[in-house]
Amino acid sequence: MILANITTPLLGLVDTAVMGHMDSAAMLAGASIAALILTQIYWVCGFLRMSTTGLSAQARGQAPNSYEPARVLYQAMGLALLLGGALVLLQWPVLYAGLSLADPSPEVAGYVTAYFDVRVWGAPAALLNLVLVGWLVGQQRTRAVMFIQIAGNLINGVLDLWFVLGLGMSVQGVALASVIAEVFMAGAGVLVALKIVGFEPVQWHWFNAAARRILLKLNSDMLLRNLALQLCLAFLTLQGARYGATAAAINAVLMQFFVLIALGLDGIAYAVEALVGEAAGNKNRAAVMAHTRRGLIWSSAFAACYGLIFWQGGPAIIGLLTDLPGLYQAALSYLPLMIILPLVGHWCFLFDGVFVGLTRSQAMRDTMIISALGVFFPVWWWCREAGNPALWYALLAFLLARGITMAAVLWILNHRRAVIAAD
Repeated sequence: MILANITTPLLGLVDTAVMGHMDSAAMLAGASIAALILTQIYWVCGFLRMSTTGLSAQARGQAPNSYEPARVLYQAMGLALLLGGALVLLQWPVLYAGLSLADPSPEVAGYVTAYFDVRVWGAPAALLNLVLVGWLVGQQRTRAVMFIQIAGNLINGVLDLWFVLGLGMSVQGVALASVIAEVFMAGAGVLVALKIVGFEPVQWHWFNAAARRILLKLNSDMLLRNLALQLCLAFLTLQGARYGATAAAINAVLMQFFVLIALGLDGIAYAVEALVGEAAGNKNRAAVMAHTRRGLIWSSAFAACYGLIFWQGGPAIIGLLTDLPGLYQAALSYLPLMIILPLVGHWCFLFDGVFVGLTRSQAMRDTMIISALGVFFPVWWWCREAGNPALWYALLAFLLARGITMAAVLWILNHRRAVIAAD
């Protein structure tokens, strides 16, 4: 999963590099805004992957030859296709809302529309990919996920170059390359998943009212959790922009440190999701806690390595991201916070994995909302006189609060012997 995660930002650089060599900067700006609109929607819909991983892992832990993995697969695929189809049908209101928020110039708005009109047709495949990744991770088939993700990103990069530089398709070529890559990954993921379940036929009672209520409860909790997190990250970006162009640029640089951390810590969290979920399916509380402790050891080790790398190599990383002397020096003053970031943040990554495996969506929702409304915004308000650094103080406090609150909930559940539902 770490290798699969790495390919996405690295190959994503091809999109930016290709658009950055077009005739006008407006093309790059327009395509970037349009991609951001869809990316934010897909990010919020990340609850599809999280809920599917937990359910898939628990299904794997149940009796051999059970139809449960197939049931989870088909239910998740159906929901993803439903949401993807709705996004296609609502594409014009979505585009209008995005343009209203971004308020680009008429020239840039034209490129936003040109890119969005093509890319939005990949929405069903993109959301299907979320549930397929989640399902395959839950089945501990991460190697298949890695190969599919790498192949899809390579296809996207190659088609970018061919469509834009070879065929002169402008921003529509970049969008079409992404759609084809998304469809390829969805198709490959479906084939792998169907082979795993032995091409088990659909049973329509899997979609009855009772099944829909369970899925709605689980996914609605995850959705609210994601919206609370997005609220904090969006506030950091927007409030940083209010502090001026330099602050906004600093935050853009610093967020790359967060991306680097996620590459490793997400990989560990995915592994914990699968292992904890399988143990929960087996009703094995001791195994759940053993996997949690083992995950904490690995997560702590990665966090320490990240802290050491940022301590020794932080100036070089910032130098790779910007060569503007003023921006470099300004970003460098935040380096101590970046060194602390993985040390206080890895706990919430790890416990997210544990709670996903346990399908404890309500606890994830509640701890996220408590950390956002009870810690992030109060800390920012209290430190607001510090200016832009106050946003990063708030983010660090928010990540720490999430780790502490989830650890507390897990401790209480374990103390009550209720880690697993009906344990």
